[in-house]
Parts: sequence; C-alpha cells; structure tokens
Amino acid sequence: MFSRKFATTACAAALAALSCSAQAQVSGGSVKIGVLTDLSGTYSDLAGSGAVLATRMAIDDFIANEKPTFKIEMVTADHQNKADIASNKAREWIERENVDTVTELVTTSTALAVMKVAKEKDRVVIMNGPASTPITNEQCNDVSVHYTYDTYALANGTAKAVTTQGGKNWFFLTADYAFGHALEKDSSAVVTANGGKVLGAVRHPFPGSDFSSFLLKAQASGAQVIGLANAGADTTNAIKQAAEFGITPKQSLAGLLMFITDVHALGLKPTQGMFLTTGFYWDRTDETRAWSKRFFDKQKRCRLWSRLASTRRSITTCGRSRRPAPTIPAR
Repeated sequence: MFSRKFATTACAAALAALSCSAQAQVSGGSVKIGVLTDLSGTYSDLAGSGAVLATRMAIDDFIANEKPTFKIEMVTADHQNKADIASNKAREWIERENVDTVTELVTTSTALAVMKVAKEKDRVVIMNGPASTPITNEQCNDVSVHYTYDTYALANGTAKAVTTQGGKNWFFLTADYAFGHALEKDSSAVVTANGGKVLGAVRHPFPGSDFSSFLLKAQASGAQVIGLANAGADTTNAIKQAAEFGITPKQSLAGLLMFITDVHALGLKPTQGMFLTTGFYWDRTDETRAWSKRFFDKQKRCRLWSRLASTRRSITTCGRSRRPAPTIPAR
C-alpha cells in the first residue's frame, strides 16, 4: 500500500527535475512513464493498481502545479513477479514506445533485471517497491534510484527493536528468493549484533500458500520470535495459519515488512500482539494524512467503478438477467 505514496513522491520528483531543465529539450515534446508492477499476484495489494493510481495522481498534481508545456503519458504492465517478463517489457517500452523512465518494480528479481536494461539503454529506473540491499549497494548504477526502503532499513526497524526489548531468540520464515534471503541475512545480523541468537530458518516457495510445515518447524524451534522475511500475500497467509495453529501468542510474530492493506486483510484479531515495520506511516504528518485521504477516496471510487463494470459485463455476457445494467458514474 504505502509504496504507492512513495510512487507518487518519486514520480513527482522526477517530473520536477524535468521542469527545472529547458522544457524544449524534452524529446518529442512528451515524457512517457512506464509503471511496471505486480497487477495480479502476491504483491498486487501493496502495489498493483494502487501504484498505478498513485502515479496518475503525481502526474495530475504536477500538471496542475507546474503547467508544463510538454505532454506527460503513462503506460502500465504486469510483470507477474518474473524477471524475464519485466526485462522484456522494459526493453519493448524503451525501444518501441520511447518510454523515458520505468518505475515501481515491486519484487527484487524484476528490479535487478530492469536495472540492467535501463543501464544498457541509458534510461532512468525508479524503484520504490523492491527492498533488497544489492539494489542499493553492489548492483546500483548511475541510472537507478532506489526509493523508500531496503532490507537493511527494515531489519533495523523490527529486528533491532524487538531484540533490545527482550525477544532474543529468533527463527525466520523466509521467501525463497533474493528479497527474502536479503531480509533474513540483514535481520539475522541485527539480532546477533544486539545480543540475540538465531535458532534457525526455513525457506518457503515464492509465492507460497501452504505454510503449515514451515510454521510447525518454527514452533518446534522454541524461538521467542518468528521473523517473517516475506511480504504481501505470503505474509498475510502465514499470519492466518499461525493463528490457526495456535502459535501466537505463545511465540511472537515479527512482520519485517507489512502494510495497512495487510492489517485490513487480516483483521485485528490475528494481528494482536504482533511486531511489525511498515514502509510508510500514513498518519505521520498533516501532509501524509491529506495525501492518504485523497488516495483512499480515489481508490474507493475506482473499486466501485470496477465492480459495477464487472456486473455490467456479466449481465451482458450471460443474457439471463432481466435487470438493467447499472449506471457507471462518470468522472
């Protein structure tokens, strides 16, 4: 969810940079932004259509405030959390559609793949969804911007706070790909540096659905804290199943990257007593509250429109209902 706020901020910053340069230098009189995100999978709730909406909001705000002489366009695509799909789409956008910057890129594997394409084609890539420290550190290049958070920051949030407050013994439930590995590694280092001990870890397939065997191993470890080195639907499914197995409150769950959408999806009961780090705190300042209200209001309207449109298509396709098709509100 809150990578959406930073999608807006990063996009706005990129546009502002353009406005500071000579507008006549904008190629073809147009700037084209490609939002490449997870529209249908594990991370679609925390990024997906919300990231697209946030980028649209940034573009609209920039046009309203700066009144640029150039045109701003947005294209979107679903990378399906697959590096090959992401790199191929980014290459196609740049070579055939003259996309100037690719943004969002939730999922470390897709981000690393697109970074290589962007470097080769000399185009800017702005990443606010992926988190692995290699994006920030050893694989960073001069056309990439890693925005919002990384696994070093996340580890120094939850893992450090919980360990120093007495949660000394940890066991990690880790998504088996680059992001999960980096988050487990960075969190383990923070735990041991603060006097704690890592009793073990188990890696689950990405994406995952059945966490029962992994949770039982975590439970059997006797660890005080089970660190969830995953995100999105993997995290929410693991928390639900942990509650069903009665793991909590005997052992504490630590969500190393969670969002308000995750809490909404779970409800308060399964999340009681959890420790967590979130990528963005919507209620932090007047500015974040105002932006979040705008975003939530727009998202509600979009979802209502989508449901009505879906109902309308169903009635038209089936041809079995005598009810009139609903009126879809105009914007």
